Amino acid sequence: MTGVFSLLPELRGAEHGLLLAPLGDDEGEDIARYLAVGGYAPLVAPGRLLDRIAAVGLRGRGGAGFPAAVKIRAVRDAPGPRVVVANGEEGEPGSVKDRWLLRHRPHTVLDGLRLAAAMTGAERGCVYLSDAHAERAVRRALAECSLDLRIDVVRTEHTYVAGEESAVVRRIDGGPALPTAKPPRPFERGVGGAPTLVANVETLARIALMYSRPDVADAVAGTHLVTLSGAGAGAGAGAALVEVPAGTHLKVLADLCGHGTADAVVLGGLFGGLYGEGWTDLPLDHDRLLAAGGALGCGALHFLRPEDCPVAVATEAVAYLAAQSARQCGVCVSGTRALAGTLESVGCGEAGHEAVDKLHRWSRQLPGRGACGLLDAAARIVGTLLAHFPDRIDAHRRAGCPACEGDAPEDGRRFTVPVP
Repeated sequence: MTGVFSLLPELRGAEHGLLLAPLGDDEGEDIARYLAVGGYAPLVAPGRLLDRIAAVGLRGRGGAGFPAAVKIRAVRDAPGPRVVVANGEEGEPGSVKDRWLLRHRPHTVLDGLRLAAAMTGAERGCVYLSDAHAERAVRRALAECSLDLRIDVVRTEHTYVAGEESAVVRRIDGGPALPTAKPPRPFERGVGGAPTLVANVETLARIALMYSRPDVADAVAGTHLVTLSGAGAGAGAGAALVEVPAGTHLKVLADLCGHGTADAVVLGGLFGGLYGEGWTDLPLDHDRLLAAGGALGCGALHFLRPEDCPVAVATEAVAYLAAQSARQCGVCVSGTRALAGTLESVGCGEAGHEAVDKLHRWSRQLPGRGACGLLDAAARIVGTLLAHFPDRIDAHRRAGCPACEGDAPEDGRRFTVPVP
């Protein structure tokens, strides 16, 4: 199955749906239809909305899963003028949810940005993106509505690190979209030096839904947009954007998009690691995935067929991350390069046992040492490959792998999913 659909049958339909319910045509939301379902409702007691967000436990959807209310309060409680940013630059190659929302739900995102500004006391907002189609939809939506908030649209280049929150601030301020050392973090000193809330567009869209539909606030907070894709089926085949409740088992999602025979899965875009035996029992849940050594990240899942080689998949992922390094942190440049080169030598059957020992050591030592999460993602891919596929590593090291002979890294193209 491909396309865009919901696993929330009790909430389906234009009147009772969530983010994937039809609200307009293929060019994006129609403002009259959005107003008719409660959008841009008069703003009353923003503090009460913030309490509701905290009560239902809404987590950010940008990748880290940080409690949304905590970030909002940190900016609200900071002194001086404040800024709110809708971050729609999804660097993970396997994720499409943010671009889809900006293209098809721009009013929902803008409404969430308006509410975030009210809760923080911000007088300036910004929509940050790299997708041309999304930019047109957002500008069209801005022209249709009248908001008591200055909102700028900032376009950036699409890279893995461009959506990291300090890179967002740096680009909006006129610099390159590259991460900066922390502290200070954006909530302390962000755009133009002002305390800044950088919020993922799905997070903001869910805030807008909570305000217009308080009766389903728990369902809104407990539901995720998930990008599903699979290896080897051609660009876009077996790919889907779905909205599912937290706790849904990954096997259910694999069956849903025609990858029920998968042997493994890459979690969270490239951030959550590569999982083999036991992956079918994993639930779509931040805490339980972390306990299993992985991460939900942006909610993108890439399934591997039995004939796909996990070593080749990991090699391509780490090579892509090495190529996407911002080249600012020496440990990231050298670390990702070493991981990629050593994995490639393993894949070619040219590595000795000492190479595997190095991969084990690096996968433990490198996380947390870069200015952003790119190095962590590369280390987790390697660490989970070693943990879940030691036999495949040994087979490659001894004699190479017929299944991936000549299968050179493709610079991330294996993971790329078209926006539906």
